[in-house]
Amino acid sequence: MTEGTRWKFAVFIVVLVALHFILRVGLGLGVLAPDLLVVALLLASRRLRPGTAAGLGFLLGLLEGSANPFVFGVASLALAILGYLGSRSREWLAGDDPLNMVAFFFAGTLLYELLLYVMLAVGGVGGSVMALLIPALLASVYAAAVGLGASTLYRSLA
Repeated sequence: MTEGTRWKFAVFIVVLVALHFILRVGLGLGVLAPDLLVVALLLASRRLRPGTAAGLGFLLGLLEGSANPFVFGVASLALAILGYLGSRSREWLAGDDPLNMVAFFFAGTLLYELLLYVMLAVGGVGGSVMALLIPALLASVYAAAVGLGASTLYRSLA
């Protein structure tokens, strides 16, 4: 990856993160907006080393926790784990095939929701399993569609 492409990609990731907070907090859409933090982390983790991707996930989790104090430490840990695993997925998920990317975003978002649910349940805050399954599946499909659109948009712009 050339230096110019690296900067374009970094700016693209920052725009996704800013858009996440504009939609969720600024416009007050909450869960109606796609989880662009997970999409941004999964896109970035495919180009980063595992430790760097985990660090980025931790930083994004701190940002998410500052906007939503209910998940402060939990989001940091879940996004750090997701960043690490997303970076390691390069070994078995090669290429930018649209079907692979949709599966990658779907599985990543579902894993993030599952990690949040389990860690909050350990803390005594979690709800029923059905409260996880239906919203998590819908959020995963939504994030997969938005993630595919975002990766296609970046490829057309770069």
